[in-house]
Amino acid sequence: MEIFIPDVYAKSIYDIDYEKLKNRGIKCILFDLDNTIAPKGVNEPDKKTIELFEKIEDCGLKAILVSNSGKKRVTPFKEKLNIDAAHTACKPLKNKYKKILKIYKFKDNEIAAVGDQLLTDILGANRMGFTSILVNQMSSNDFNITKMNRVIERKIFAILEKKGLFKIGEYYD
Repeated sequence: MEIFIPDVYAKSIYDIDYEKLKNRGIKCILFDLDNTIAPKGVNEPDKKTIELFEKIEDCGLKAILVSNSGKKRVTPFKEKLNIDAAHTACKPLKNKYKKILKIYKFKDNEIAAVGDQLLTDILGANRMGFTSILVNQMSSNDFNITKMNRVIERKIFAILEKKGLFKIGEYYD
């Protein structure tokens, strides 16, 4: 069950201490899109999100969007946030993650991955040896496959809480 425990748990992408991550040796942050950066159905980033990604860049961190959504969904965010992106990532599979490591020449301990789902984002990051960062989902509006994942996720959360390993709402960094 430890493979599902995030290294960092924050309320949202706006509550992550990016300077602290940089001081820990993180050079690159991979961001999930749906319900992490924007709710499903929102087709471009808002001003607050654009300003956050400018701050992340100013901090000296490389931000990359890594989403299971397709190119059409990902492209407006890639362009407006001025970041690189990998669409149709098939998280938690390792292929896109390995490609990012190869292209950008980062080591696994120099990457953090941020997302709202245990079964895709956190599992994928932990399988790769990245710093995993869980954030609360922005909206309960999910894709059908995600709705099924959320049922399994709730069961995992219950097991982790029963074992005293993780509790929803108790944030840590």
